[in-house]
Formats: sequence, structure tokens, C-alpha cells
Amino acid sequence: MLRTPARTRLRPRTRARTRTTTDAEPGPGTEPGAAPDTSPAPDAAGGPRRPAQAPLWRRLPLRTLAGLVPAVLVAVWVALHRSLMASGLHDMVDADPGWLLAALAGTGLGYVANAVARQGTVLEPLPRGRLLATQFAATAAGQLAPAGLGASAVNLRFLRVNGVPLARSTAALALYSLAESACRVGLLLVLLAAYPHALHAGGLLPDGTGFLLLAAAAAATVAATVLTLVLVRPLRRAVAGFVSAALADARALHARPGRVLALWGGSLVFPLLQACSMAAVARALGLPVAPVHVALAYLAATCAAALVPTPGGIGSVDAALALALVAAGSPTETAASAVLAFRITSVWLPLLPATLTLSALIRRKVL
Repeated sequence: MLRTPARTRLRPRTRARTRTTTDAEPGPGTEPGAAPDTSPAPDAAGGPRRPAQAPLWRRLPLRTLAGLVPAVLVAVWVALHRSLMASGLHDMVDADPGWLLAALAGTGLGYVANAVARQGTVLEPLPRGRLLATQFAATAAGQLAPAGLGASAVNLRFLRVNGVPLARSTAALALYSLAESACRVGLLLVLLAAYPHALHAGGLLPDGTGFLLLAAAAAATVAATVLTLVLVRPLRRAVAGFVSAALADARALHARPGRVLALWGGSLVFPLLQACSMAAVARALGLPVAPVHVALAYLAATCAAALVPTPGGIGSVDAALALALVAAGSPTETAASAVLAFRITSVWLPLLPATLTLSALIRRKVL
């Protein structure tokens, strides 16, 4: 007879209790079952110990700090030029307010023309309001770096944020500079052809030796550039790639009539509005020079000052413009007052709101 195996009796498995912080033994003076005290331990003075906090500059967002940089730099710039600003404002007290408002209006319309020209350099549609605000903010950045590098950096960042690749963004900046310079020089040549005796430049221009020195310096610069490109192969490749990409973008843009009109129309209207603003300032101060001659003097001065780039054109444009106004028939003192008044209406008065706009665009990640 077969015997069935007896059923094995299973032992109940006991789980090991894990000792947690809630199972900790109560300390002296603590009732059993009471919740543990999680308050911070007292410090040496007997008060509760506060948690350590990071320094203020670490707790601030990076974009907030970046937005404060333009305001600080512009404040330093204004402090360094406060005597010139005070002198210019003193000369504007007796000026005609109507013509000064016309000069401010021309300056404001210049931002619109600049924005239209910037849109004409890229195929992608850019947000109009932000594009216009960027051109206004770029005037503040342009006062902090020579040759318009500050304004170019702001526009480059704006294009990159809006999805334009780096190579095409750089090509757009180069195309704008080329178009604006060509239109400015073209306007100057047209006015010189129409009014050949507007500028009495006797004694203001260099003699034959001075022209020879300028020509030699220009030739040496071109030769050094060509030699550098020939010897440095990586640089030559980078420049060749950039030029080919820029030419391809220029061909694509000029195949669209809307972009052609925006680029060349805005580039032509922008220096024309600047020249009209200068003529309005001269009329407000009673400058004994015809408005067309003042506009011609302004264009000649800005073209000549481009050879000596300074931050915001301070110094180079002012000196060249004063000399050009004297060559157009203005007394020296009146010419200096007109230059200061034009600098105030076109740069110094918009400087504070432009700086605040630049900081706001940085904080909102538009730049």
C-alpha cells in the first residue's frame, strides 16, 4: 500500500523591519509616538539656523544681468560726454522748436527705413514690430563700438534668433552695408553734379602730396589683404565660402522685386532722411547756408568719416561735418553749434529709450 507524503508545513517568513527615520527612538524629553522634530538645529547664539543662500549675482537670471550691461555702458558714456551735451543744449534754447521737431521726425523715420532695408537682405519674413524695435535698440549699441560693430552685432543676433543661419546672417549684414554705402555715395555724387560750387573746399582738402599719401596707404592696405589671403589657406577657404554664399543669396534676393525694392529703397531713403534732419537742425539754428548745401555737406562728411571709424562716429563725423559746414559757407561757431544740436537730436535724446529697449529685448529673448 502506497503512502502519500505528508504535507510539508510551511514556516511563516518573517520580514525584517527596516529601521527608518520614523522608527527612531525618541530622544530624551519626547513622548512615545510623537512626531520627530524637524526644525533646524540652533546655532551657537541659540537662535534657529537659517539655510545658506546663494549670492545675489548667482540668483539673478543671466539674461537679466546681460540686459543691465547696455544701460551701465551707456551711463558711463553719457557721464564722459556730459560737458558736450550741456553745451549743445544751451545752444538749442533759442532754436526754432518746429524745425527741431522736424529733425526728430526725420530721425524716427530713419529707423523705419533701416528696418525696411534689413528685411530686404533676407528671404525669410521677419516680425515687423520686433525688427523695428531692434533697429531702434541698435542705435544704443552703435555708440559702444567703432564702425557700427555694436549695431551689426545686435542685428546679427536678431537674425540668428529668427532662424537665419550664421553664414546667411553675415551675408545679409554685408549686403546691407554695401547697399547703404553705395546709396550714400550715389546721393553725394548726384548733389555734387547738381551743385558743383556748393562746397568751397579750398584749404580744407589735402594737396597733391596728401592725395599721394592716401593713395599709397590704400594700395598698401589692399596689397596686405591680398597677400594674407594668398598665404593663409584656411582664411582663404573661409572667405571664398562666404563670398560664394553671399553671391548666391544676393542672386536669390534680386529675383524677388519686393526684396529689391525694400533693400535699395530703404538704403536710399535712410541717408536722405539723415541729411534732411541735419538741414532741419541748421534751419532751426539759423545757419546761413542753403538746406541743399547742408545736406551735401552732411553726406560728404559721413563718407569721409567712414575712413576713420570711431564708436558712434563721435569725433570723426563731428569734425568732418563741422569742416564741411564751414566749407559750405557757415561761420565756425555756428557750424559747431549745429553739429552739437544734430548730435543731440539724432543720438543723445534717443539714447536712453534705445538703451531701455535693448535691455528689454535681451530679457525677453528677442536678442
